[in-house]
Amino acid sequence: MTAFYVLLGLAAVFLMAAVAIYNRLVKNKNLVAEGWSGIDVQLKRRADLIPNLIETVKGYMGHERSVLEKVTELRIKSLQAQGVGEKARAEGALGAALGNLFAVAENYPDLKASQNFLDLQKSLADIEDQIQLSRRYYNGAARNYNILIASVPSNLVANMFQFTPVEYFEIEDAGERAVPKVSFP
Repeated sequence: MTAFYVLLGLAAVFLMAAVAIYNRLVKNKNLVAEGWSGIDVQLKRRADLIPNLIETVKGYMGHERSVLEKVTELRIKSLQAQGVGEKARAEGALGAALGNLFAVAENYPDLKASQNFLDLQKSLADIEDQIQLSRRYYNGAARNYNILIASVPSNLVANMFQFTPVEYFEIEDAGERAVPKVSFP
């Protein structure tokens, strides 16, 4: 009879441990979702700012239509992208196109002096900072969640309830990872 109570006690301990692990998995999965939501909000803010930027630049850059069209096209692709990997690739391409737009804008002194353009450029820089912070939070939450899924004993519960690893929001373009070249004349 004592052996029965010992086995019952062990079963209860294992059940409580499994529930605790399951709750940690759910908590971490929700932190990942929260992190992704933060990135999504900032990407939406950037996408909403782009039409205003394009309209401001249009008047000055009459013969630079291809640059403007490329930014517009990539904005649409970015808004339609699904999943972390596809969204990261689309956003990387859009970021590069915006960088190209600002590089071309350097050739237009009147545009660079426009207060509206300067305000939009500052807003975009602030949003880019927020995207970077959101991405860092998301990747940290994804890392913790993925570690929890892969670690013993939580991996047993994760497999049982089909918790799967999540993707990181990474820079796809190797050029964005490169250290900028600084040279002095």
